[in-house]
Amino acid sequence: MPHHLRRRSLLTGAVATSGALLLTACSSSSNASSSSGGGDAAAQVAGQGGAKSPYQGLNLGRTFDKPDVPFTDTSGKPFNIARQTAGKAVLLYFGYTHCPDVCPTTMGDVAVAVSGLTKAEQAEVQVVFVTTDPARDTPAAMRTWLDSFNPAFIGLTAPIDTVIAAAKSVGVGVTAPTKGQEPVHGAQVLAYSATDGKAHIIYTSGTMAPTYQHDLPLLIKGVAV
Repeated sequence: MPHHLRRRSLLTGAVATSGALLLTACSSSSNASSSSGGGDAAAQVAGQGGAKSPYQGLNLGRTFDKPDVPFTDTSGKPFNIARQTAGKAVLLYFGYTHCPDVCPTTMGDVAVAVSGLTKAEQAEVQVVFVTTDPARDTPAAMRTWLDSFNPAFIGLTAPIDTVIAAAKSVGVGVTAPTKGQEPVHGAQVLAYSATDGKAHIIYTSGTMAPTYQHDLPLLIKGVAV
């Protein structure tokens, strides 16, 4: 894991009353902001898991299917998330490689968690990173960045409109980068069960590696929320 990772306790994203996740900022730019106030939103979701939930992540209160849009992986091949991750526990994250803080910290924690699993468990987990800045995140750059965490992590790209549509389909806000403004996107990690292929759990920014490591075996087994 890169030594330069800096932890920020940025609680972002939430389950709103409609079940949609709120847009949050993942940027060092002072102009980046949440559309509805990340701190208040995080407070809304804090108790969603329920005292009896076996998961340490947050219960969405509904489910999300995997995005059904055409992606390209870092080798230049088409990648269908639903088909090519079927039967695996999946952690899905939207971000960009030159993010100064939240994205590398999140991927670093996920990488530590995956490395703590047994080899058999690791084979049943797929981590999928979708770039929110496809103009700058070339497949080669994304592959190099992901390899610094775990070479098995999957990197996907698509035109920004496609990425925005994919994120919207799972309740994550993404806005197209503009001149002088870093990408703004939801900083949540969605967790998909290996058995039904649906996301029941999310992790907000600042979630630590032990939480992911605790929940991944449950996702592999398809333990109910």
